[in-house]
Amino acid sequence: MPEAEESETLDGGHEDRKFDRVLLKLSGEALAGDQGFGISPPVVNEITDEVVAVHRMGVSLGLVIGGGNIVRGARASEEGMDRVSADYMGMLATIINALALQDLLERKGVETRVMTAIRMDELAEPYIRRRALRHLEKGRVVIFAGGTGNPYFSTDTAAVLRAIEMNSDVVIKATKVRGIFSADPALDPDAEFIPRITFQEVVQRELAVMDAPAVSLCKENGLPIIVLDLDEPGAVSRAVRGQQVGTLVS
Repeated sequence: MPEAEESETLDGGHEDRKFDRVLLKLSGEALAGDQGFGISPPVVNEITDEVVAVHRMGVSLGLVIGGGNIVRGARASEEGMDRVSADYMGMLATIINALALQDLLERKGVETRVMTAIRMDELAEPYIRRRALRHLEKGRVVIFAGGTGNPYFSTDTAAVLRAIEMNSDVVIKATKVRGIFSADPALDPDAEFIPRITFQEVVQRELAVMDAPAVSLCKENGLPIIVLDLDEPGAVSRAVRGQQVGTLVS
């Protein structure tokens, strides 16, 4: 079925960027802000400002967001809940977050589509690769929600999978820390910041960048990862321009 409206195709006229197509992975916890749970509208406003800035650079942009601000499937299962049920609850949480992002982005004039791995036709489009690619070609920001649609897979793995399917140039993982450290900087004051590292080193040193399946997918497909601090103003935009921000895994 043809779509009712069409946006202008990305003109590609911006020469100050290194990456043309980006998959931005956001943690669900980031939406909660200092309240630690749920969705904080002021925080979502700041996050969407960053997304808008990147979009205005002419970047073809996809988003994947976690659901940890509402429920984390792995944690719920550790506390006695059935793992499959807990993971599906986590997938639903990512859809709630995606709708919140969509609302703020569209208020700021950015045409957005939410596509879910679990069908919710009244709320969003089902994920279809060719349709998603078309949305990106038309300059729409696509928010991929519902993880992979399968239990036992994290939103990190979902982000990498969608990035590969969308032919993205890079995965940018926006976190609450500067990048990758030799140890948890919150627990070890001597932890050293690592500006560049290989996929192999990440696996060998068991660094908490992404889960192992996600890192393996990136390695197999030659897809670089940039890990940076979302709270640093303009960090994502600078990373897209190719400036040294956070940690590059390649």
